[in-house]
Amino acid sequence: MTILYTAAVTAKGGREGRVKSADGMLDIALSLPKSMGGPGGAGSNPEQLFAAGYSACFESALALVARRRKLILNDMSLTAHVSLNKGDDGQFDLAVELHGVFPGIARPDAETLMQEAHQVCPYSRATRGNIQVKLMVD
Repeated sequence: MTILYTAAVTAKGGREGRVKSADGMLDIALSLPKSMGGPGGAGSNPEQLFAAGYSACFESALALVARRRKLILNDMSLTAHVSLNKGDDGQFDLAVELHGVFPGIARPDAETLMQEAHQVCPYSRATRGNIQVKLMVD
């Protein structure tokens, strides 16, 4: 295996702290959402950051599989919904819904693209069997 890139991000203060990348390109305050008993506010949270990474990576995977099929994806978008869930056992888990919008692409073709991208996306591969991931064509 050849390492292509390594990101280094440091968190201080947990969910109500700050995250900063080693190169300084990412420097974000975190705040606990009101729905989780926090003050809310201007900060982001780990679920938003995970959703940002997953949606960007999955959209790139969609573009890859579309190119392989010689399809052009005009104005396609991918939205990741990342939920933090608490089970009956008190343990916390993540769940993801990936919503793709494919203007000009027939639904069956869009669904096939989503399935194929799910096989090649590094985030999908990393989470497979660990968290629930639903693929949706909107």
